[in-house]
Amino acid sequence: MSINSDRRIEMEETIWNPGYKDADDGGSGRSAASSSRSDTEERRDSRAVKLDQYAQIKPYAGMPKEVLLLHSSKARYRVPREILFWLIVCCTLALVAVTITIIVLSPPCMGWWQITPVYQVYPRSFKDSDGDGVGDLKGIKEKLDHFLNLNIKAVWISPFYRSPMKDFGYDVEDFRDIDPLFGNMQDFEDLLAEMHNKGLKLIMDFIPNHTSDRHRWFNLSRTRDPHYKDYYVWTDCNPANPKPNNWVSIFGNSSWTYDKVRKQCYLHQFLSEQPDLNLRNPDVVQEIIDLTHFWLEKGVDGFRMDAVKHMLEAAHLRDEPQVDPDMPPELVTTEWDLYHDYTTSQVGLHDMLRKFRAEMDTYSREPGRYRFLVTESYDYQEVEKTMMYYGTPLVKESDFPFNFYLLDLPQNASGWWAKQLVDFWMSNMPKGKWPNWVVGNHDRPRIGSSAGQIYVRAINMMLLTLPGTPTTYYGEEIGMENINITQSQVQDPAGKYNVSLSRDPERSPMQWSSEMNAGFNTKSNLTWLPVHPDYQSVNVELQMNDEGSVLSQYSFLNGLRQSELPFLRGWFCYVLADNNVFSYLRELDGHKEAYLIVINFGKGSTTTDLSAIQELPEQLQVLMSTNRANDNKVFQKSQIVTEPGEGLVIRYSTYTRFHPNHPAECYVSEKACYLETVGILYKC
Repeated sequence: MSINSDRRIEMEETIWNPGYKDADDGGSGRSAASSSRSDTEERRDSRAVKLDQYAQIKPYAGMPKEVLLLHSSKARYRVPREILFWLIVCCTLALVAVTITIIVLSPPCMGWWQITPVYQVYPRSFKDSDGDGVGDLKGIKEKLDHFLNLNIKAVWISPFYRSPMKDFGYDVEDFRDIDPLFGNMQDFEDLLAEMHNKGLKLIMDFIPNHTSDRHRWFNLSRTRDPHYKDYYVWTDCNPANPKPNNWVSIFGNSSWTYDKVRKQCYLHQFLSEQPDLNLRNPDVVQEIIDLTHFWLEKGVDGFRMDAVKHMLEAAHLRDEPQVDPDMPPELVTTEWDLYHDYTTSQVGLHDMLRKFRAEMDTYSREPGRYRFLVTESYDYQEVEKTMMYYGTPLVKESDFPFNFYLLDLPQNASGWWAKQLVDFWMSNMPKGKWPNWVVGNHDRPRIGSSAGQIYVRAINMMLLTLPGTPTTYYGEEIGMENINITQSQVQDPAGKYNVSLSRDPERSPMQWSSEMNAGFNTKSNLTWLPVHPDYQSVNVELQMNDEGSVLSQYSFLNGLRQSELPFLRGWFCYVLADNNVFSYLRELDGHKEAYLIVINFGKGSTTTDLSAIQELPEQLQVLMSTNRANDNKVFQKSQIVTEPGEGLVIRYSTYTRFHPNHPAECYVSEKACYLETVGILYKC
């Protein structure tokens, strides 16, 4: 059809006007009433002519409505359109169903505090930026890349509040200020902002049990200010013999001190300069909550609550029972002389901590900003008391209480002892909870000194391959050891009376390099404690360039832990424990690769026979050994040879799992399976 013909047909589509007078009518016109029937017939005929004409036209761009409707109703256009429509509907419904199924079947996402180790920084000893011999906040900021190199994302910093430093920051004068020794509030905010920029989390030390005797609250309380008079634990006593009862402090001697201003005794479960707060006073509890709000609003990612078991004491103030009933009362001077029935773990303690937890949770609603809580409580053999800090199935308390039992590992160098310490926690932990492990801190000797340098790598291997969150004390990643100090060098108040009780040896400056002062202070020759003399051979800079160093092996194991699902999501199963070796498995249902850990904590070379473990293949290849000479070595499972202090990570491939046949030897926090074909986890 010609273009002119197309245009003519399009022009024929006009709006009919019944009042229009054609010139051929001679101007007479017709009434609408008399000619309505003939007009209708004319339009019908005209319409038929047009449709007949359109039927001869192929679809084209810009076609009028009539052409479009005419062709769209034809089967060859309508049927594919309907098929496509229903196909889209079915695919959408299937996608929604698959998404819902995945969400329902997927295990809960892991928190940042579960994925990364926690690294403890003791700020006095980490890095000095201004040359005064004491570490500070700017120094920590300078060394943030060290955490990234280790693939560590959570940093716990010991106290840096304004303090008289009688207990190095655990005696707080002002919870809302930074001690000038460490910097100022701007330095803290800069540090926090830079940490968040680098994807790091900051955990603050928080001390709810006591303050400094220089705190404003205490000074108002001792003068009997109406609001503050009951902020601390006061009682009448004899000024000549200020001992209302036989309670003793952690640092020894009576936990009561007479105040000449108030003319009463106040309680201090630590130093006399650290008076205990009266947390039975609702106003004090609210003060503590307000303090947590202050720091949470600044953006801190969590708290380590210090000395929580001491937060409440019995109101009746009765004498505590003596461990040795025959001991003369005047000789009761240490915490080990008494059963602490009235000064620790009192009724109401956990209600208070759950209240703190609930307040913190209000800051966790923003995606990716979960606020973490860990509690510190040395309960020794009363592990059931420690487990209560996990909370209940209905009410959450801390994410986990610190597990200090591996600190006792040096007491007995053997595989069965290592298993006993691990199992002491695992067998008592509430079902479904998340474990954690500590092998060193600012109060206990370094593992390189207590266990021996030969075992440092093996202990780090166990720390990073057990289920749960590992905590690393600064310097343990390079194998630092305690320093030797003389009486004149003692800084720790616990060592002022007895140098053997000093905690200074494990608090020496961090060894960064072979430079002056181990790179801790490069601006002057001052250090608050002596640097360990081995710093030229044991330092971060040197070990970063040595693939076989303690630091490099720590970094490799941490990377393995975070990248391989069996370590974070999988089962943990005991395989063997004897006088030398502690061995265990990490495996995940549906995941082809599993890991066998073999660690020799004994005194001599040993050959381990695992031929009775049918789930293991006959040949086992070492992925990593703490002795690099054994990397990639192949062992028969009946003859796995290890030297003292050597640890092996053995990776093997099989879909045969160990845990179904040994349920009593295995543990998993949240059971999950791996669907290898699509690479997803699901509940099973």
